[in-house]
Amino acid sequence: MRSFRDKIKEREELKEIVEGLKGAGKRVVFTNGCFDILHRGHVLYLEEARRSGDVLIVGINTDSSVKRVKGETRPIVTQEERTAVLAALEAVDYVVPFAEPDPFELISYLRPHVLVKGGDWDEQEVVGRDLVEQTVIVPYVEGASTSEMIEAILKKYST
Repeated sequence: MRSFRDKIKEREELKEIVEGLKGAGKRVVFTNGCFDILHRGHVLYLEEARRSGDVLIVGINTDSSVKRVKGETRPIVTQEERTAVLAALEAVDYVVPFAEPDPFELISYLRPHVLVKGGDWDEQEVVGRDLVEQTVIVPYVEGASTSEMIEAILKKYST
């Protein structure tokens, strides 16, 4: 069994891996997100993303990046823990952190074949779509939202 630790890479090491995969004729898929509290919607989304090619790379926002994107109260789960849980999923081949607010620089650096985003994104708004051969929008899973989970927890445990 492949350890989740072997799937977590820095961008420089991952660039070499991607070049080798492309040289072997593999179709490289990239997606990204905060993945703050992992839920069923994330799992379904990542499995669908993996079906778009041979190798799935997940870019994950660092803690500081999540704060800039989602606000001061986020993330709930640390980068180290979010990265480990994502890397443990069978559908995920590699996880790479990025500190920028969006993944444009990382996509530009890695140059995957396919870019996948969730159904809450309009294809024209997808960052990096002009750098890849194909952009795939995976249908949104109703009722599967980190923000909704946080609200439910706050409501249930408020005094």
